[in-house]
Amino acid sequence: MSNSPAKTDNKQDTRFKEGKSGNPNGRPHGSRNKVTLSMEVLLEGEAEDLTRKVIEKAKNGDMMALRICFDRLYPIQKGRSIQIQLPPIKQANDVVQGYEAILNAVSDGSITPDEASTIANVLESKRKAIETHEIEKRISVLENT
Repeated sequence: MSNSPAKTDNKQDTRFKEGKSGNPNGRPHGSRNKVTLSMEVLLEGEAEDLTRKVIEKAKNGDMMALRICFDRLYPIQKGRSIQIQLPPIKQANDVVQGYEAILNAVSDGSITPDEASTIANVLESKRKAIETHEIEKRISVLENT
């Protein structure tokens, strides 16, 4: 005898089906978050005065106000365009030379280790694509013989 509850045929399966959205039309284009809309109504006509107050507090040494000002004036960078000279990557073993170029760029300070990691991930994707393409060619040749 099993400890699992018995299934009844009259229950509807409510699990999401793969490839089927629970809301096929999605959120209407141009619709806005309710909290954002509420904040806009509350701040209407007050934004300039509040901004001046925060700047005044920051000038008087309020660290939280200072942080707010800097977060708005100079937000955290999410990425930057970088210049790095990579060799052409035509074969999987060319990726090793690409890694060497990345290591050199980190060593001379041209890019950060995080940027190097991102570039290395791109090179790894390229290597996988090359290998997949080579395997497909080999399979095609074997199938045609």
